[in-house]
Amino acid sequence: MLELRNLRKSYGSNQVLNDISLDIQDCEIVSVLGPSGCGKTTLLNVILGITDITDGQIIFNGEDISEKPMEQRGFNIVFQDYALFPNLNAYKNITYGLKNNPNISTQEEVEGLINLLNLNEHLDKSINQLSGGQKQRVALARTLVMKPKLLLLDEPLSALDGVIKESIKERIKTIASEYKLTTIIVTHDPEEALTISDKVLILNKGEISQYGTPEEIINAPKNDFVKEFILKQLTIKKNNIFSLFGGNNE
Repeated sequence: MLELRNLRKSYGSNQVLNDISLDIQDCEIVSVLGPSGCGKTTLLNVILGITDITDGQIIFNGEDISEKPMEQRGFNIVFQDYALFPNLNAYKNITYGLKNNPNISTQEEVEGLINLLNLNEHLDKSINQLSGGQKQRVALARTLVMKPKLLLLDEPLSALDGVIKESIKERIKTIASEYKLTTIIVTHDPEEALTISDKVLILNKGEISQYGTPEEIINAPKNDFVKEFILKQLTIKKNNIFSLFGGNNE
């Protein structure tokens, strides 16, 4: 379990995160949702360990890791821009981290991931020969061969659309289920958050507006911000998400 307790992050007088407290259960997919500048990426960075917290605690499986360096936390992230190595082909990108840690994943496990992500026919291709969806799958495979204790995804679907986006969503859910992997996804898109997640965290100005299941967010928004943010974004996209969760958009 990941526990955040009274988490705060400030840059001088600018308070980016204010009193963030929540529990994320093992194997849950949790989306962090909110408008630009609400603190989503900062929250991801403090969990990963890229950014120090100003106050509060980060507890993972009963251990306070607030002061633990990033490389000792055992978490891993797929960045929005994939951060793949352009000079290596897809297979060498996937197995890059295993060069110095060869015992983390067996060859059989690597091949299983490649099959799961349907990458077999792309392994010899250079990165610039891959589509956005293929790059996303390579980035996921590269992260997963390292067997992270926690998977962090920063806007994983923002560069994708249509059938490709739906395919990647399904693969993320399959991976989380098959590998029993706790997953945190940062997104600005309510549709993504509500259809991929077990829980949704909605941030506004660095504070929690609501944390609950997609059904709770749709059917029982806790305040006007949640109601208006979700309604506005989904109305713009003409999305039928309300009927999917038994709510209405009136």
